[in-house]
Amino acid sequence: MTTRRKRRTNAQADQWVVIAADSVLDSTAKKSSDPVFVRLRNPTTGDGSLYMFGSEPLQLYEVKAFNEDYHSWFIGQTVQQDGRLLYITPMDPLYLVMPYLLKAAKEGKFQPVQQIVVDEDFPNCSRLLKCSHILKSLCHVTEEKEVGSQKFHRYSQEKTMKWLNKKVDRTVKALKSSQTCVGGGVKSSTFIRTTQQSDAQEEDYLRYAHGLISEYIPEDLSKDLLKDLQ
Repeated sequence: MTTRRKRRTNAQADQWVVIAADSVLDSTAKKSSDPVFVRLRNPTTGDGSLYMFGSEPLQLYEVKAFNEDYHSWFIGQTVQQDGRLLYITPMDPLYLVMPYLLKAAKEGKFQPVQQIVVDEDFPNCSRLLKCSHILKSLCHVTEEKEVGSQKFHRYSQEKTMKWLNKKVDRTVKALKSSQTCVGGGVKSSTFIRTTQQSDAQEEDYLRYAHGLISEYIPEDLSKDLLKDLQ
């Protein structure tokens, strides 16, 4: 992890402590633009949330603030009273494109994705289409038609469920490989799971993984995924 300070150029400078992956600040990467913080529509709540676009190849990062009461930092010879940490982690931009695809699906027609991902309240959403591999990833959640050199897309519920199921499977594998304890099989006193695996414990992993994925998709889609997982 890399600790980074961000200062404002006023007399009473604010200081942020940011915990970010090394790749965010990798000086060896091709330099075409500096990382920039933007507000985009949160796919779960529909409200604005803070994200960051990294340098080329353009990568999307989620920014979350971790805050505790009575928490401050000593930075140099000063004390920063606002002790919030901003955690920056890479995320799949397709999650943020999904609400626009769902909205366009009501029209039931194929459209260029540039006409789909448009938002007057959050104009920076157009940057999502410049993220690495995003245009190639659309095939996981849309039907595609190609006319000449232009592609047209229409949301596909069937494809989306398959894509989300794979996300859940990978999350379950990651939870197991990291020995993360979830569900009722955890001993509350020591937070150690019993070694014996059962169907109930497997369901615990599925439910926990579903909950994690649900933090990045609309509520209706989360309910559909839960049904699809049985």
